[in-house]
Amino acid sequence: MAEIDESLLRAIVKEVLQEVNTNETKIDFSDKNASGAATAVAAKPEATDAPKQLSWFKHVGVAKPGTSKDEVVIGVEPGFAEHLTHTLTGLDHKEVLRQVIAGIEEEGLHARVVKVYRTADVSFGGVEADHLSGSGIGISIQSKGTTIIHQVDQEPLSNLELFPQAPVIDLPTYRAIGKNAAKYAKGESPVPVPTVNDQMARVQYQALSALMHIRETKYVVIGKPADEIQVTFD
Repeated sequence: MAEIDESLLRAIVKEVLQEVNTNETKIDFSDKNASGAATAVAAKPEATDAPKQLSWFKHVGVAKPGTSKDEVVIGVEPGFAEHLTHTLTGLDHKEVLRQVIAGIEEEGLHARVVKVYRTADVSFGGVEADHLSGSGIGISIQSKGTTIIHQVDQEPLSNLELFPQAPVIDLPTYRAIGKNAAKYAKGESPVPVPTVNDQMARVQYQALSALMHIRETKYVVIGKPADEIQVTFD
């Protein structure tokens, strides 16, 4: 298992603390009511930072439900790539998507990528992805790396396969996740992707995981539909 990237941890802690300070409720006592008493008025929080403009990750409009049975939709969470760029263990989001898509394509299927805004939860992100997928199979990936394979007729907290320990998911595992998702889309019953259960991962990465999730939820936009994303790899 990879060691915690101390510089990444420090950067995330700094940004979260800055965000907390920025969004503290400010009270203005200048207004007075009819009796002359001061009235507390909460100031509106400032807007969040703008997403990075990426040449390989392009928004091409609102995502529409697919009709093709040979597609798998990958739903990435709100902070993915444009605000947070690496998983808990420092895997580049571009490489994560490259491997998942490669796994899907190795099974002869097509991958679509969408950016989910309504939620930062991996299960509910999977629900949005599978409802947009012509095959009914979706993959959801949080910025920290947690991943799920979900099927359209399942309850949100049910899944085909869940990978909750982001610290033990490497690039070959992401590729295998893509392959299995494609197999489910073809009506097969693949052997679940092998996962490592590291009891120390929770202890070692718990603080960083919490901080990354705080940042992820910052970019949730209630009611906003998913965007279709065009990805281009070198």
